Amino acid sequence: MDSTDLDIEFNEAVERVNAHIDPFPADTLLKLYAYYKKATNNYRRPKSKKPIINAFKTNALFQVENISQDKAKQAYIALVKDYFLYRK
Repeated sequence: MDSTDLDIEFNEAVERVNAHIDPFPADTLLKLYAYYKKATNNYRRPKSKKPIINAFKTNALFQVENISQDKAKQAYIALVKDYFLYRK
């Protein structure tokens, strides 16, 4: 898959997540957050008002720090596909 196709598929997955109205499970949400941040090279610190939320987000970011931007996009896409395929 070339980078243009990957970017298109990634953006479609992001749109699908943003359009979803039901809450995601916390573990899925943290993975989506980390993959998205890595995929978009957004390294700003988490800004939740709750320190525990910031800690979970920071931990999720540490878990993806050694993957490439393209791998993060691919992981985000795969997570979105799996979530919508297997959710009840």
